[in-house]
Amino acid sequence: MTITGWTLIAVFVAILLLLTKPVGMWLFALYEGRRTPLHTIFGPVERGFYKLSGIDPAEEQSWRRYAVHMLIFNAALMVFTYAVLRLQAILPVNPQGLAALGDHLAFNTAISFTTNTNWQSYGGESTMSNLSQMLGLTIHNFLSAATGIALAFALFRGFARRSAKTIGNFWADVTRVTLYLLLPLCIIITLFYIASGVPQTLAGVVDVSTLEGVKQSLLLGPVASQEAIKMLGTNGGGFFNANSAHPFENPNALTNFVQMLSIFVIGFGLTWTFGKAVGNTRQGWAILSAMLILFLAGVTITYWQEAAGNPVLHGLGVAGGNMEGKEVRFGIAASALFSVITTAASCGAVNAMHDSFTALGGMIPLFNMQLGEVVIGGVGAGIYGFLLFAILAVFVAGLMVGRTPEYVGKKIEAREVKLAVLAIAVLPLIILGFTALSSVLEQGLAGPLNKGPHGFSEILYAFTSAVANNGSAFAGLTANTPYYNGMLGVAMWIGRFFIIVPMLAIAGSLAAKKHTPESAGSFPTTGGLWVGLLVGIVLVLGGLTFLPSLALGPIADHLAMVKGQLF
Repeated sequence: MTITGWTLIAVFVAILLLLTKPVGMWLFALYEGRRTPLHTIFGPVERGFYKLSGIDPAEEQSWRRYAVHMLIFNAALMVFTYAVLRLQAILPVNPQGLAALGDHLAFNTAISFTTNTNWQSYGGESTMSNLSQMLGLTIHNFLSAATGIALAFALFRGFARRSAKTIGNFWADVTRVTLYLLLPLCIIITLFYIASGVPQTLAGVVDVSTLEGVKQSLLLGPVASQEAIKMLGTNGGGFFNANSAHPFENPNALTNFVQMLSIFVIGFGLTWTFGKAVGNTRQGWAILSAMLILFLAGVTITYWQEAAGNPVLHGLGVAGGNMEGKEVRFGIAASALFSVITTAASCGAVNAMHDSFTALGGMIPLFNMQLGEVVIGGVGAGIYGFLLFAILAVFVAGLMVGRTPEYVGKKIEAREVKLAVLAIAVLPLIILGFTALSSVLEQGLAGPLNKGPHGFSEILYAFTSAVANNGSAFAGLTANTPYYNGMLGVAMWIGRFFIIVPMLAIAGSLAAKKHTPESAGSFPTTGGLWVGLLVGIVLVLGGLTFLPSLALGPIADHLAMVKGQLF
């Protein structure tokens, strides 16, 4: 570990903290439906959309109606993307003449991008046409991210409103987030990427001569625009198979830093928005503090392990940290930081191969996802996921003080606790269940490249990534098979929507309640004790649930490495 590496981490966190309130204020304006400076430009577009679709943005929806509209919208988008991928061979803007995707790969990919997972069982540059990248995939990068933020707004209204029957309008929320947040930011970021050397063209291939005089064909496409939203919307799907390790997606240290900032900036801002929505910004800072503690702990362990390197190689006289699977232009610190950021935020983009990390260095990205994408989390999904843990934490606190638990002025009763437990239980049920099944079935065992605990980690990582809607992978797993495409597709759908529906039910239940003023017996939810309790609840639930699987995978892998055995 070096001073330069720690300085990079410190500067990264400092810039995000400076951006938290400005971004949060902009999000709060969208949450309230207020006019922004960009309404002059995009206002006519918004009004035109409502007129064409017959939507009244002022018409509020109950939580059930909000959920139904959200599910229908996402299901329709998934079917549309499936059709685009299956018809790719006969559709235009296919300069390489790529064939249509097979049924099980198209099924997996359509669900993957609909759920904001962006798991890729294919190599982008050799599988997807430019039209499929833009129309089939990039559109989801915007709308799945906008859906997540809209759902966070709905839950915020549940906490903020009093004796209300509605939690907002899904169509208005998604439209405003897309037009006034995601689109303008992506235009700016795209221009920066183009200026930095990231391609943005409809050309498919360019033939060049190398320094050795050899002819080489370079694959190109509309990369910069997809790169911008894949990071900002915590989507993660790469235009190229190597993702952000590819120089056309991530040319240098500056673009790498901007990508890392893009992944976290909206998640940071939403914590402030929540505090403002409930009338006490300290509530938002408390949540962000708990998230940061978990994040910084993960960065420390990963950076320490990757900088320490592999003792087996040290014994052979190869000194230094673990550079296997990493780009020299980024190095160990930036690669370790990126890996923790992308798995703490359900992004899934990678600038290094997690399969090549040390056992414990690779365990932290895995554990981040197993915590339920609450360590900052995806856009929208992170904050509403963390609030589910907050409900359980305040319930535990209520048991300790011997009174009905309260959080930001709302009594937390049996209905909210049961729904929160139901949503949180989805992760271990599907992750561990599908991993166990794949570890004994012939079709599942055909996937891992490695044997022993590392091979088990590849399977565990795949289903963890799918259910947590992350999309990153231990690259050794061969996932483009009917078995894995099908199982991972089902896991992604359950991991997204089986959490959202109970969460919206909680929002509706809370919105209907009256506000309960704080009293001397109320448990304070803004101080250090509350932050510690939040961190403890997240770690205890994650640790107790997933520790046995981690012991069979990365922990056993680490102990074997210490003894000189590699897999």
